[in-house]
Amino acid sequence: MPSPAPTHKKYSGFILFERAFRPFFPGAALFAAIAIPLWVFTLETDLETPSGFSPRDYHVHEMIFGYLGAVLAGFLFTAMPNWTGRPALAGMRLALVSALWLAGRVAVFTSASWPTAAVVIDASFLLTVSILAWKDVIAGGSIRNMPVCLLVSLLAIANVAYDFSLLQGIDTSWAERSALAIIATLISLIGGRVVPNFSGNWMKRNNISPLPAPFSTFDKAVLAAIVITLASWILIPETSLTGYLFTATFFAQAARLFRWRGWQTTTEPLVLILHVGYLWLVLWFGLTGLAILSPASFSTTSALHALTAGAIGTMTTAIMTRAILGHSGRKLSAGRTTRIIYVLIVAGAFMRVFAESLTLNFMLATAISGTLWSAGFLLFALTYGSYCLSPKNPSQQ
Repeated sequence: MPSPAPTHKKYSGFILFERAFRPFFPGAALFAAIAIPLWVFTLETDLETPSGFSPRDYHVHEMIFGYLGAVLAGFLFTAMPNWTGRPALAGMRLALVSALWLAGRVAVFTSASWPTAAVVIDASFLLTVSILAWKDVIAGGSIRNMPVCLLVSLLAIANVAYDFSLLQGIDTSWAERSALAIIATLISLIGGRVVPNFSGNWMKRNNISPLPAPFSTFDKAVLAAIVITLASWILIPETSLTGYLFTATFFAQAARLFRWRGWQTTTEPLVLILHVGYLWLVLWFGLTGLAILSPASFSTTSALHALTAGAIGTMTTAIMTRAILGHSGRKLSAGRTTRIIYVLIVAGAFMRVFAESLTLNFMLATAISGTLWSAGFLLFALTYGSYCLSPKNPSQQ
């Protein structure tokens, strides 16, 4: 049964805390725009930072749990009223959750002097997000969205495992793979809703047919294959079995994406970018299978960036731009600045994934990739941040 339409009291406080997308989306983008150049600079100069995390651990942790954690919170708490019919997280409660995320970023960056307290502060954010999400979904009887809450809870647990493995000097690779596997599943699950739905709505308005294939038994089978493949990757990442599972799932994912008919959306980048984001996920499965079965052909690190810089970077940008435009009362269409943002982020991801195959020096290629990717997020933060600080268009309220 669909959730009842949400009813809200008119918000009269500081506009930044009117809905969760306002602080979290531009905040995440600005953080990405700063964190990536800082990481590249520390690699190039051996600069010492006050973080107790190594440069690689800081990079991995903050992109997964810092950047993506903010995007996930913004997405969940903006969508939750439509899922559950309950009031949106707003005002002082939203300000406190936002402050907890920011405190986590400061704590991780300064963790060398207070490691235990720092990881406790950091891990508290996703745990809080998970608790609040479950509270609304259960109260609203939104059974359909319980799998999303479960995945968010698992990501929060992976954050705790990663933090305390670092604290104890234990290998973090399993926690890292677990977190990335959860994120890949989230993209597959949520992407399987929004990509065909938004594409289908746009095609209907523009009298384009046939429409994307609706969710069916085929999609359920693909999701099952994804879970099996990712479980194998977590437990036995370098085995031939895992390589073959990734390769088989690549073809299943490619067929799923093909059924959504993305080539019919090329005239509207705001819709097309959703397909591009999911395409990066498809490529990750294919490149990872290749890297495992034929290590001389492609590296697992480069393949992994098809998921991180590619799928995560592109899909989160696609969701954030669309959500901010829609919720701020603006036209759901990608203007020139938005198209530039998309090009910069996709180009940066492409440079990083294929850096080892280019004729450029690897570190130079990595630096160019980071510059392009960060420039895209900086432009997003400046452009869409201004939208988030402006009241909604009165004609759209």
